[in-house]
Amino acid sequence: MSNHKAFIFDLDGVIVDTAKFHFLAWRKLANDLGFDFTEEQNEQLKGVSRVDSLKKILEWGNMELSEEEFQRQMAMKNENYLSYVDKMDASEILPGVEKILDYLTEQQVPYALGSASKNARPILKKIDLYHRFDAIVDGTDVSKAKPDPEVFLIAADKLNAQPKECVVFEDSVAGVQAANIGKMTSVGIGEKNVLGEADYVFPDFTEIDLKFIDKLLNNEK
Repeated sequence: MSNHKAFIFDLDGVIVDTAKFHFLAWRKLANDLGFDFTEEQNEQLKGVSRVDSLKKILEWGNMELSEEEFQRQMAMKNENYLSYVDKMDASEILPGVEKILDYLTEQQVPYALGSASKNARPILKKIDLYHRFDAIVDGTDVSKAKPDPEVFLIAADKLNAQPKECVVFEDSVAGVQAANIGKMTSVGIGEKNVLGEADYVFPDFTEIDLKFIDKLLNNEK
Protein backbone atom coordinates (compact mmCIF):
# COMPACT_ATOMS: atom_id res chain seq x y z
CA MET A 1 0.00 0.00 0.00
CA SER A 2 1.18 3.50 -0.82
CA ASN A 3 2.37 5.91 1.78
CA HIS A 4 -0.18 8.66 2.41
CA LYS A 5 1.79 11.83 1.83
CA ALA A 6 -0.73 14.55 0.94
CA PHE A 7 -4.02 15.75 2.41
CA ILE A 8 -6.93 17.49 0.67
CA PHE A 9 -9.70 19.37 2.48
CA ASP A 10 -13.12 20.42 1.26
CA LEU A 11 -14.17 23.87 2.53
CA ASP A 12 -17.87 24.10 3.37
CA GLY A 13 -18.80 21.89 6.30
CA VAL A 14 -15.17 20.84 6.81
CA ILE A 15 -13.09 23.95 7.53
CA VAL A 16 -15.95 26.43 7.95
CA ASP A 17 -19.71 26.17 7.98
CA THR A 18 -21.02 28.53 5.33
CA ALA A 19 -24.18 26.43 4.91
CA LYS A 20 -25.94 28.80 7.32
CA PHE A 21 -25.08 31.74 5.05
CA HIS A 22 -26.40 29.88 2.00
CA PHE A 23 -29.59 29.16 3.93
CA LEU A 24 -30.10 32.81 4.90
CA ALA A 25 -29.44 33.98 1.32
CA TRP A 26 -31.77 31.38 -0.25
CA ARG A 27 -34.47 32.11 2.35
CA LYS A 28 -34.30 35.84 1.55
CA LEU A 29 -34.65 35.03 -2.16
CA ALA A 30 -37.68 32.78 -1.53
CA ASN A 31 -39.31 35.29 0.84
CA ASP A 32 -38.79 38.11 -1.69
CA LEU A 33 -40.54 35.93 -4.29
CA GLY A 34 -43.42 35.36 -1.86
CA PHE A 35 -42.90 31.91 -0.38
CA ASP A 36 -41.06 30.25 2.50
CA PHE A 37 -37.88 28.16 2.53
CA THR A 38 -37.11 25.78 5.41
CA GLU A 39 -33.90 24.42 6.93
CA GLU A 40 -35.05 20.92 5.92
CA GLN A 41 -35.23 22.03 2.30
CA ASN A 42 -31.81 23.66 2.65
CA GLU A 43 -30.37 20.29 3.74
CA GLN A 44 -31.45 18.86 0.38
CA LEU A 45 -29.31 21.44 -1.42
CA LYS A 46 -26.03 20.25 0.13
CA GLY A 47 -23.46 19.78 -2.64
CA VAL A 48 -25.96 20.95 -5.31
CA SER A 49 -24.88 23.66 -7.78
CA ARG A 50 -26.30 27.19 -7.55
CA VAL A 51 -28.30 26.77 -10.79
CA ASP A 52 -29.86 23.46 -9.73
CA SER A 53 -30.52 24.81 -6.23
CA LEU A 54 -32.53 27.72 -7.61
CA LYS A 55 -34.45 25.37 -9.95
CA LYS A 56 -35.37 23.21 -6.94
CA ILE A 57 -36.43 26.19 -4.81
CA LEU A 58 -38.64 27.54 -7.61
CA GLU A 59 -40.17 24.07 -7.94
CA TRP A 60 -40.96 24.03 -4.21
CA GLY A 61 -42.52 27.49 -4.54
CA ASN A 62 -44.47 26.48 -7.68
CA MET A 63 -42.91 29.37 -9.54
CA GLU A 64 -41.43 29.86 -12.99
CA LEU A 65 -39.06 32.67 -13.97
CA SER A 66 -37.86 33.95 -17.31
CA GLU A 67 -34.22 33.14 -18.10
CA GLU A 68 -33.30 36.78 -17.51
CA GLU A 69 -35.04 36.93 -14.12
CA PHE A 70 -33.53 33.53 -13.18
CA GLN A 71 -30.02 34.91 -13.81
CA ARG A 72 -30.84 38.09 -11.88
CA GLN A 73 -32.11 36.16 -8.85
CA MET A 74 -29.03 33.92 -8.93
CA ALA A 75 -26.71 36.95 -8.93
CA MET A 76 -28.69 38.56 -6.08
CA LYS A 77 -28.49 35.37 -4.04
CA ASN A 78 -24.72 35.33 -4.43
CA GLU A 79 -24.46 39.00 -3.45
CA ASN A 80 -26.47 38.31 -0.29
CA TYR A 81 -24.33 35.26 0.48
CA LEU A 82 -21.12 37.28 -0.02
CA SER A 83 -22.38 40.01 2.31
CA TYR A 84 -22.42 37.36 5.08
CA VAL A 85 -19.03 35.98 3.99
CA ASP A 86 -17.64 39.51 4.16
CA LYS A 87 -18.22 39.52 7.93
CA MET A 88 -16.32 36.25 8.47
CA ASP A 89 -13.12 36.01 10.50
CA ALA A 90 -10.90 33.31 12.03
CA SER A 91 -13.54 32.56 14.70
CA GLU A 92 -15.55 30.83 11.93
CA ILE A 93 -12.94 28.03 11.59
CA LEU A 94 -14.59 24.85 12.86
CA PRO A 95 -13.23 23.40 16.14
CA GLY A 96 -10.27 21.02 15.81
CA VAL A 97 -9.35 21.99 12.23
CA GLU A 98 -6.32 24.13 13.10
CA LYS A 99 -4.88 21.42 15.35
CA ILE A 100 -4.76 19.06 12.34
CA LEU A 101 -3.37 21.72 9.98
CA ASP A 102 -0.71 22.68 12.55
CA TYR A 103 0.33 19.04 12.91
CA LEU A 104 0.56 18.49 9.14
CA THR A 105 2.67 21.65 8.82
CA GLU A 106 4.91 20.45 11.65
CA GLN A 107 5.30 17.04 9.94
CA GLN A 108 6.00 18.82 6.61
CA VAL A 109 3.03 17.10 4.97
CA PRO A 110 1.60 19.18 2.09
CA TYR A 111 -2.12 19.89 2.00
CA ALA A 112 -4.54 21.46 -0.45
CA LEU A 113 -8.04 22.83 -0.55
CA GLY A 114 -10.38 21.04 -2.97
CA SER A 115 -13.72 22.85 -3.06
CA ALA A 116 -16.53 23.33 -5.58
CA SER A 117 -17.13 26.82 -4.19
CA LYS A 118 -16.16 29.73 -6.43
CA ASN A 119 -15.85 31.80 -3.26
CA ALA A 120 -13.23 29.55 -1.64
CA ARG A 121 -10.26 31.90 -2.03
CA PRO A 122 -11.96 34.99 -0.51
CA ILE A 123 -13.29 32.85 2.36
CA LEU A 124 -9.81 31.44 3.12
CA LYS A 125 -8.42 34.99 3.14
CA LYS A 126 -11.17 36.16 5.52
CA ILE A 127 -10.43 33.37 8.03
CA ASP A 128 -6.67 33.86 7.62
CA LEU A 129 -5.88 30.36 6.31
CA TYR A 130 -5.15 31.24 2.67
CA HIS A 131 -1.36 31.26 3.17
CA ARG A 132 -1.41 27.90 4.96
CA PHE A 133 -2.39 25.79 1.95
CA ASP A 134 0.22 24.46 -0.49
CA ALA A 135 -2.40 24.44 -3.25
CA ILE A 136 -5.95 25.69 -3.73
CA VAL A 137 -8.39 24.25 -6.24
CA ASP A 138 -11.88 25.73 -6.29
CA GLY A 139 -14.94 26.10 -8.51
CA THR A 140 -13.08 28.45 -10.85
CA ASP A 141 -10.56 25.69 -11.69
CA VAL A 142 -12.90 22.80 -12.51
CA SER A 143 -15.55 21.99 -15.09
CA LYS A 144 -17.03 18.85 -13.53
CA ALA A 145 -18.98 18.70 -10.26
CA LYS A 146 -18.47 16.08 -7.54
CA PRO A 147 -18.89 13.07 -7.53
CA ASP A 148 -16.53 13.52 -10.49
CA PRO A 149 -13.07 13.46 -8.85
CA GLU A 150 -11.67 16.27 -11.04
CA VAL A 151 -11.23 18.79 -8.18
CA PHE A 152 -9.27 16.26 -6.08
CA LEU A 153 -7.20 14.95 -9.01
CA ILE A 154 -6.09 18.51 -9.85
CA ALA A 155 -5.25 19.08 -6.16
CA ALA A 156 -3.21 15.84 -6.03
CA ASP A 157 -1.33 16.92 -9.14
CA LYS A 158 -0.54 20.33 -7.62
CA LEU A 159 0.80 18.55 -4.51
CA ASN A 160 2.93 16.23 -6.70
CA ALA A 161 1.16 13.23 -5.21
CA GLN A 162 -0.43 10.15 -6.74
CA PRO A 163 -4.19 9.87 -6.02
CA LYS A 164 -3.61 6.75 -3.89
CA GLU A 165 -1.20 8.78 -1.72
CA CYS A 166 -3.91 11.34 -0.84
CA VAL A 167 -6.34 11.58 2.06
CA VAL A 168 -9.52 13.62 1.47
CA PHE A 169 -11.70 15.20 4.18
CA GLU A 170 -15.31 15.70 3.01
CA ASP A 171 -18.73 16.34 4.55
CA SER A 172 -20.96 15.49 1.57
CA VAL A 173 -21.93 12.17 0.00
CA ALA A 174 -20.92 13.45 -3.46
CA GLY A 175 -17.52 14.53 -2.08
CA VAL A 176 -16.84 11.16 -0.45
CA GLN A 177 -17.84 9.42 -3.69
CA ALA A 178 -15.49 11.70 -5.64
CA ALA A 179 -12.58 10.78 -3.36
CA ASN A 180 -13.41 7.08 -3.67
CA ILE A 181 -13.75 7.24 -7.47
CA GLY A 182 -10.39 9.06 -7.54
CA LYS A 183 -8.85 6.13 -5.60
CA MET A 184 -8.05 8.31 -2.57
CA THR A 185 -8.60 7.55 1.11
CA SER A 186 -11.83 9.26 2.20
CA VAL A 187 -12.54 10.68 5.65
CA GLY A 188 -16.15 11.76 6.16
CA ILE A 189 -16.93 14.61 8.55
CA GLY A 190 -20.53 14.23 9.70
CA GLU A 191 -22.96 11.41 10.36
CA LYS A 192 -21.95 7.79 9.81
CA ASN A 193 -25.38 6.80 8.48
CA VAL A 194 -25.06 9.49 5.78
CA LEU A 195 -21.36 9.13 4.93
CA GLY A 196 -21.13 5.35 5.19
CA GLU A 197 -19.22 5.08 1.90
CA ALA A 198 -16.19 6.85 3.44
CA ASP A 199 -13.19 4.83 4.64
CA TYR A 200 -13.49 6.61 8.00
CA VAL A 201 -16.18 8.84 9.52
CA PHE A 202 -15.88 11.33 12.39
CA PRO A 203 -18.62 13.66 13.68
CA ASP A 204 -16.15 16.57 13.57
CA PHE A 205 -12.44 17.38 13.82
CA THR A 206 -12.44 17.47 17.63
CA GLU A 207 -12.93 13.68 17.46
CA ILE A 208 -9.83 13.17 15.28
CA ASP A 209 -6.67 12.67 17.31
CA LEU A 210 -3.13 12.99 16.02
CA LYS A 211 -2.59 9.22 16.37
CA PHE A 212 -5.14 8.78 13.58
CA ILE A 213 -3.18 11.20 11.37
CA ASP A 214 0.01 9.25 12.19
CA LYS A 215 -1.77 6.03 11.27
CA LEU A 216 -2.62 7.50 7.85
CA LEU A 217 0.93 8.79 7.36
CA ASN A 218 2.38 5.39 8.25
CA ASN A 219 0.85 3.55 5.32
CA GLU A 220 -2.24 2.26 7.06
CA LYS A 221 -5.54 2.77 5.27
